[in-house]
Amino acid sequence: MGRPGGAMKQRSWMSGAVGLGVGFVLGGVMIAVVTGESVRRLMGSSAAALAGDEFVATKSAPGFGDEGLQRKTMKSFGSANSYDDESVGSRGGGGPAQAPMAAAPVMEMAAPPPEPEMEEGGVSKDRDGAAAPTRAWFPETFLFEPLVVTDANGSATVPVPVPDRLTQWRVLALAHSRSGAQAGAVTSFAGTLPTYVDPVLPPFLRAGDTVRLPVQVVNTTDKAVEASLKVDVKGAQVEAGARTVRVPARGSVVELVTVKAGGAGPVTLRASLGDTDAVVRDFDVWATGQPVVQTRGGSLAAPRTLSLVGPADAQVGSERVRLQVYPGALGMVRAELAAVERRPVDVAGDAYALLLAGQAPELLKSLGETADPAALKALSLVATQRVLRAARAPSIEVATRLAEGALAHPDNPVLARLGERLVAQVAQAQRPDGTCQGGEGWTLQRLLVATANCARTVRAAQGTPEGKQRAAAFTVRASGVFERYLPQVKDGYTAAVLLAEGSAEGGVADALRTRVREALKTGADGTAWLPVEPDTVRADGEMPSEAEATAMAVLALQGDAKAPLADLGAWLLAHYTPGLGWGDGQANRVGLRAALALFKDPLPAQVRVSVARDGQVVTEGTYDTKALREVLALEAAAPGSAGSHTWTVRAEPAVPGLGFSLALSAAVPWKSEVKGGLQLAVTGPKEARVGQLTNVRVQVGAPSSLPLRFQQELPAGVQVDPASLAALVASGQVTSWDVQDGALSLDLSPREQGALVQVEFRVLPTLAGTLQAGAARLGVPGRPDITASLPPTTWAVR
Repeated sequence: MGRPGGAMKQRSWMSGAVGLGVGFVLGGVMIAVVTGESVRRLMGSSAAALAGDEFVATKSAPGFGDEGLQRKTMKSFGSANSYDDESVGSRGGGGPAQAPMAAAPVMEMAAPPPEPEMEEGGVSKDRDGAAAPTRAWFPETFLFEPLVVTDANGSATVPVPVPDRLTQWRVLALAHSRSGAQAGAVTSFAGTLPTYVDPVLPPFLRAGDTVRLPVQVVNTTDKAVEASLKVDVKGAQVEAGARTVRVPARGSVVELVTVKAGGAGPVTLRASLGDTDAVVRDFDVWATGQPVVQTRGGSLAAPRTLSLVGPADAQVGSERVRLQVYPGALGMVRAELAAVERRPVDVAGDAYALLLAGQAPELLKSLGETADPAALKALSLVATQRVLRAARAPSIEVATRLAEGALAHPDNPVLARLGERLVAQVAQAQRPDGTCQGGEGWTLQRLLVATANCARTVRAAQGTPEGKQRAAAFTVRASGVFERYLPQVKDGYTAAVLLAEGSAEGGVADALRTRVREALKTGADGTAWLPVEPDTVRADGEMPSEAEATAMAVLALQGDAKAPLADLGAWLLAHYTPGLGWGDGQANRVGLRAALALFKDPLPAQVRVSVARDGQVVTEGTYDTKALREVLALEAAAPGSAGSHTWTVRAEPAVPGLGFSLALSAAVPWKSEVKGGLQLAVTGPKEARVGQLTNVRVQVGAPSSLPLRFQQELPAGVQVDPASLAALVASGQVTSWDVQDGALSLDLSPREQGALVQVEFRVLPTLAGTLQAGAARLGVPGRPDITASLPPTTWAVR
């Protein structure tokens, strides 16, 4: 095992090449190196730094039973309001912790960033007069080698650069021989410096904050050290950033530096200690205003020109543009395989998971990729267990959902028999008039959709002469139903389902295609979608989403020369969300079928994507084939976007199989708002102190029986006391709570007519200064017409 030191000036006195020697007389080794000190995600570590405490935690590498590598994203393009579905938080009250996770990457190494450029006079010198490198690379896990092949002696060496983090590194190696013997070892090595500087920064500030940031100076030598401490900040103002500090032997001191945050945007802080150490760290300043977002979507089949109007009163630094590029069929299959098992458990979702697991090998092969048998086997086992529970006494509607997924596993005798039994059950449910399902209160529209679903299910089992005969008989009778009731099919969704799932043929099919095309809507950006008319439902009685309806339209209009399939596909791609797909299991099943039908062509080796405003490029990037299989994002500041501007999204070469979503966001001043009879009052602390719990009181009023959700954007460095939230849940005042960086959500229990509800929770400030709290909001989920909001307030923390 190599150790830091000596030749470790490749990047800095810490970051250098370390050889990890493995001495097992075995065939293969997996190695992971992680830090022993958790990243200070919240500013709670500042209070600990002032007290001289240390925060130590072990974080496992991917595949070692802990959380793996999490991706933490800034939300709302620099504000505290979430526009993304990717956020890292903790769930309380209503259930166990639920932290949305990025898929654990398989990587060789977390690559170090290039050496940061420093302004003249900002680079410290070492004792020989050379420029001292700056520490700026701080990953928690910097090595994950899933396969290291040893030599004939059972040894292997993995040279890697060590990050700039001053901590204890933990090395875990697991090995196995070709005969199956296994072994493992854990070791560690320390990365440190004789004297170093450690600024403790918050994950964010808000525009207008004035804070006192602690900068810790540590001396590990046996002699007292006196050196100059200098703190420079780019993107904000710093006061008294230069001073001389004296640190006792084997001791540390904490210096407080005042930083004033102006407008929203990135901030870079550089702290240097004489000629011995320098550190660069980044954080963001969030806007305090109300978010305003405009979104347009399309396909990268050709340059797309869009007109967006930015608000005239946007806060300084809050205007940003974000381009998301959505993958073609291969990327969606891979994304769905990674996410489907983590979705909520229901019959439609389980049926979709089983179907996807069964079809994935052929799908991936046709798209040029090899499936992972172990992963698919695990997914199949989980989905099979869930499906078997649901199939004990299934209704016809449940049988139509489960049969196709079970039949997708012909090598599994249990599932194959289950699929045949379910299909037989559906076929026997067809009435003499050709319809399938139905019951009291059913509309004709729902009955037609259910009959089409039954027809698809019966046609899925035609592997035997009996199955072919059964499918033919069912199809003939169902076709008669669609022809008989064709004049009553008025909406585009039902027409699309009869075409895509049913048995419509000849003139009936032509008439249905016409109705689908006539029902399509076209947006200002050129994309097209199929809206859902009121009172239109699926076979299960639920109203379909526009994403599901649009996917049905894509399937229904295949081969139709008059259909705007490219525009429908662009809309469908732009409404795909990694981790969630297009909605529930039914929507995802149809959506993936539509994507596969539209985008089967292989992707080019590289694609250059750019976003321009009035002809001037704002942001651009180049993606290779591997990256194009994921959902990608480009984001940049866009000052001067007020008023009407022409935006152009371009891909070189043009790629029909990639869709995009362009969002222009800004923050405008908040105004108090009350709609739907809600009342909201929030009383913050009159005087708050660092490290001391203080109360926040919330008073709400609303019509009875309405489920309410309260949201408060917290000042930087303010943590919510989970015990106080748990007490609210125990008392019945709150049903669940959610805490994320800079935000708290409370789901409030229904109340009696006219009754005012008051709840209190405690918070812990960990950062001194004048801090901006974001807006407070009260609303009813799914009812934008019932809401109340309060403008941001200012907290004084000593």
